[in-house]
Amino acid sequence: MPRKIRNLMRDLEKAGFVNRGGKGSHRNFKHPSGLKITISGKLGDDAKRYQERDVDAVIKEANK
Repeated sequence: MPRKIRNLMRDLEKAGFVNRGGKGSHRNFKHPSGLKITISGKLGDDAKRYQERDVDAVIKEANK
């Protein structure tokens, strides 16, 4: 079962990313190290497989 968009956002914030807002259903997150990622979708939507993969990869990169 896919995670929800709100869960991806929570994971990013726990990893130190800051929600910089966005336009429409897009949210831009930035890490103090300079990494950036954009998440699209409503909070209650199921996350797409590529979104989960990208979030996991950017969090792993930020923890290096």
